[in-house]
Amino acid sequence: MKILVPVKRVIDPNVKVRLKNDGSGVDLDNVKMSINPFDEIAVEEAVRLKEAGEASEVIAVSCGGHVCQETLRSALALGADRAIQVETDCDLQPLAVAKLLKAVVISESASLVICGKQAIDDDAGQVGQMLAALLGWPQATFASNVAISEGLAKVMREIDDGVETLEMRLPALITTDLRLNEPRYASLPNIMKAKKKPLEVVAAADLGVDISPRLTVLKVTEPATRKAGILVEDVTQLLDKLKNEAKVI
Repeated sequence: MKILVPVKRVIDPNVKVRLKNDGSGVDLDNVKMSINPFDEIAVEEAVRLKEAGEASEVIAVSCGGHVCQETLRSALALGADRAIQVETDCDLQPLAVAKLLKAVVISESASLVICGKQAIDDDAGQVGQMLAALLGWPQATFASNVAISEGLAKVMREIDDGVETLEMRLPALITTDLRLNEPRYASLPNIMKAKKKPLEVVAAADLGVDISPRLTVLKVTEPATRKAGILVEDVTQLLDKLKNEAKVI
C-alpha cells in the first residue's frame, strides 16, 4: 500500500508575521520557512504505519516553486521514501491544489492520503476535504488515532460530545489533528540520507489541470488589538457587566 502525504511550505510557527506596506499580502522577504506542523504530523503517522508493516511506501508531495524542494527534503528526513514536486509559479488556491494532488494520487495508485487538517498560513482547512470529494473517497477529518488493518481504516476523532470512531474501506483520506502523534526529530544521518532520496519534479501544466485562481485577495489587514480584560468584585457586578456591556455575537 502506498501512502501519499501532501506537505506545504509555510512561515515558521515561531516567526512573527509581517504584512506588506501596501496591504497586498504577507511579507516573505528573509523570513524563515518550514514544513507545515500539521503536515509534519501526517508524515510521522505515515512513517509509523510503514514501520508497522501496513504500508510499502510513503510519498511526500508539494505544489509550488523550486523552494518547495527544501520542504520535501524535510519530509524525506522524517522518513518518507521519495518525494514529488508539482512545479508551478501560479498562486495556488485550495481547489487548485486538490486538483493537482488528485492527478498525482491517480498516477501513483496510492491507497491512502494523509494530510494535515489545515495549513497555518491561510488556515483554510479545505484541501483534504476537496481532494476526497474529487477522488470520490471516504474521508475522516481531524484524526486523533489511526489504525489500519485488512483494508480498513479505523479513525478516532475528537468532537464536542467526546470521541467519535469511524471505520472506512481503503482507498481513503485522513486529515491529522495535533493529538494524533508527536513527530520525531530528523537526525543528522537521516538529513544526509534525505539528500540522496529520489525527488521527482513534475510540471503542473503536464497534469492537465486548470489551476487558475478563482478568488482575488483585495486587502490583508492585521486583526484589531484586543482590549485588556477587567476584574469584577463579585457575582452581582459580573452579571451586570454581562447584561449591559457584553456584546452578543
